[in-house]
Amino acid sequence: EARLENVKKTEDLQRLIIEKLVDIYEKDDVYKEQINFQDGLTVMLFVGVNGVGKTTSIGKLAHKYKQEGKKVMLVAADTFRAGAVAQLVEWGRRVDVPVVTGAEKADPASVVFDGMEKALAEDVDVLMIDTAGRLQNKDNLMAELEKIGRIIKRVVPEAPHETLLALDASTGQNALSQAKEFSKITPLTGLVLTKLDGSAKGGVVLAIRQELDIPVKLIGFGEKIDDIGEFHSEEFMQGLLTGLV
Repeated sequence: EARLENVKKTEDLQRLIIEKLVDIYEKDDVYKEQINFQDGLTVMLFVGVNGVGKTTSIGKLAHKYKQEGKKVMLVAADTFRAGAVAQLVEWGRRVDVPVVTGAEKADPASVVFDGMEKALAEDVDVLMIDTAGRLQNKDNLMAELEKIGRIIKRVVPEAPHETLLALDASTGQNALSQAKEFSKITPLTGLVLTKLDGSAKGGVVLAIRQELDIPVKLIGFGEKIDDIGEFHSEEFMQGLLTGLV
């Protein structure tokens, strides 16, 4: 392509490469990166292995959506790890958003059911559900997520409106294998790419997009409470290539 266009300048080559990468990413059609917000309640289910920044992303998003004037509620459905519940409760306290929890070792689906009922009763705009991330025991996790899915649908048939997989951008190929495993367990509508604080990280989104066709919808790019945002492929490709070309 560069030869065809007789590209001589560095900045022209850079523009060309960005265009090509965006073409690969968007596969000839603008890819749906927006969050599927509803007029009433929007239910967002978060999945992903422990330690990738899933709960932190939920906390940051709760802050973001609350700042935008939405009424937000969180559900701590990772009931097997006391630390996970405590972490979400702490985020709720920090951003002043209610968190639905169950008794210790409660059935995750029952906590989700309580959260769904409460969200409808209190006219909540966005309900975000944190789930367990034990990939080593896939059968249990699959059964658990299926049950959670059934409970959500029992209350709101077309929900969850988003099922988002949190991935640590710095893990490269490992992130791709996690995406493959999780997409076997549950249908995914998008990815949350966390810890994207270096420009060379995150090229894995291209591989995930090519192999699995799952769009990145949100990116976390730092430690601060508002270091999370929606994903725009073109800006991302530019960031990915800065200094490389």
